[in-house]
Amino acid sequence: MNNKITSKLVIIDTNVCLDLFVFHDPRWILLLNGLSDGSIRAVTRADCRSEWLAVLHYSHLPVNAENRSQIIDVFDKYIQVVSPPEKEYRLPSCTDKDDQKFLEIARDAEAETLITKDKALLKLARKVHKAGHYSIETPEKFVLNLVSTIIPITN
Repeated sequence: MNNKITSKLVIIDTNVCLDLFVFHDPRWILLLNGLSDGSIRAVTRADCRSEWLAVLHYSHLPVNAENRSQIIDVFDKYIQVVSPPEKEYRLPSCTDKDDQKFLEIARDAEAETLITKDKALLKLARKVHKAGHYSIETPEKFVLNLVSTIIPITN
């Protein structure tokens, strides 16, 4: 019997990363636990990580010189920067051009899910999934799906 555990491959956008690594939002603890235990594997591209680093300098965030490096270290611990080859299929265009990169990395890394709170990305969820590609989900939906796999719903 093969007991090899396969992990879910996900892409996590910048706003959800803020919730996880800056605000420590308890609603996403199952996502963080999955990243920690390896049952969820998150990847990103260098340009997405660069966006993350830039956002950490926004003055309205509770990030300063003392905690910034720790936040970056945690991000780097849980989210691997990869450079997968571009896949052949076309993606719909996101109305927010800055977010197109998250669609692309999800496609190219062959992720199961793009986790986002971004309305422009969420508007594309049905189209991307209907085409047989990855799902685009809010963190709420992703966590709910995790719970349903852990605790099967019975009638």
